[in-house]
Amino acid sequence: MKFKITFNTKWSDFDPNRHMRHTAYNDYAAEVRVRYFQEHGLSINEFAKLNIGPILFKEETSFLKEIHIGENITVNMELEGVSRGIERWRFKHQIFNEQGKLAAEIKVYGAWIDLIKRKLTAPPSKFESIFEHLPKSINFNEILLKN
Repeated sequence: MKFKITFNTKWSDFDPNRHMRHTAYNDYAAEVRVRYFQEHGLSINEFAKLNIGPILFKEETSFLKEIHIGENITVNMELEGVSRGIERWRFKHQIFNEQGKLAAEIKVYGAWIDLIKRKLTAPPSKFESIFEHLPKSINFNEILLKN
């Protein structure tokens, strides 16, 4: 089962062509990730206490259908891959228009950064159970790290 949220879009999400601006899609995908972690005990304040934060290496968006001004959207999220120690992860988001048609797909690949050392880090062990409960995509696979 996918983790999903329905959003009421807002005026600032749209461009002069009266369709959703390209960066708004990615903003909604990021919001879904933040809400998932928050619902599982990792609020922004908790990340700050742990001195850790997510960073993106790659963000790839495929646009399939327009989302028009005033339309609401549903965004889902699945885990496509993760390394053994949860150091690296890959999420897939799908954005659907009000008619339920796939409008965009966003894939992000990232890791965790120690906010004091400004270096990549492994997250605390409590992240493991949070990632275990993430819905997995049919293409899920382990991310192998190079030593």
